[in-house]
Amino acid sequence: MGNTGKLRVSLTDVRNQRIREDVDVILRHRTLTETKKAQLKPGAASTITNLRARPQGVYQIFIDPPSYQPISQFIEIRSKGVTPLDLVCAIDPKKVQRVDLPMFSDLLEDARRTLEASDGVLGFEGFSGAGLLSRLDFIRQAGFMNIIAKSTQTVFANGRSVASYFQKLLELRGDRFFVTVPHELREETKNSVQGGLFEKASAILHHIPEGFEEAGSFKTQDRYGNLQLTFSVRENQWCADVDIDDAGGIEHVFQVLRNALTGSPTHPYNIHQLLLQHQKLEPGYDLVI
Repeated sequence: MGNTGKLRVSLTDVRNQRIREDVDVILRHRTLTETKKAQLKPGAASTITNLRARPQGVYQIFIDPPSYQPISQFIEIRSKGVTPLDLVCAIDPKKVQRVDLPMFSDLLEDARRTLEASDGVLGFEGFSGAGLLSRLDFIRQAGFMNIIAKSTQTVFANGRSVASYFQKLLELRGDRFFVTVPHELREETKNSVQGGLFEKASAILHHIPEGFEEAGSFKTQDRYGNLQLTFSVRENQWCADVDIDDAGGIEHVFQVLRNALTGSPTHPYNIHQLLLQHQKLEPGYDLVI
């Protein structure tokens, strides 16, 4: 009796749009020395036939879309009918051509307010507001938008969001920014630990500005994509190093092949995909591949 197993593969992106490119697929049987190769066509689900079915139908599948990160997982083929496999693909940061931002007037209120107050950002001195945002490279733009989106959705018991406490940006990087804040933000963050919003975290990997002292680090209790605030103080001046940690989310949420991520630092484009897929949080911009 021939191999009767069938596998229907459907690939979409984080905005639930079909992947519109040819995709190579390799299926390796878990115990037998059998390998099957196929190519999925753009924009539609594809069915792969002539597979072994249950009880000998366990395969490791490798999916490698050109503009997305490679996926690997185990799948068991049903003995009857078609086995469905619906996967969401994360964009490969190396394939991003640009970041599409909304008009400055359409940004979140705290994003506009913070940018307009920031005319001394390291490397961008003299620019603020829309002028500052337009001069940032795509990676810094993405990082800023991610943090603002997550900080806006992180709300204390007093009804204020983390983002509402941001004052003037001091430095912008792709994975974090440094911003002046009032002492009140540190106290609200510390007090929120008992309520489960934040938890204490290590500040060992975070830079403390010259002349300042470390004053505590805290992160939200999200499984993946947690917001971390690391505070510094000098007399009555307070600032915060604000970042979002992948925490292995790309690998686990999207089943991304581990070897593709080895040694890679947290990338704002990965955070964009993680916020949309795992947290259902809108970062407010699009990645164009």
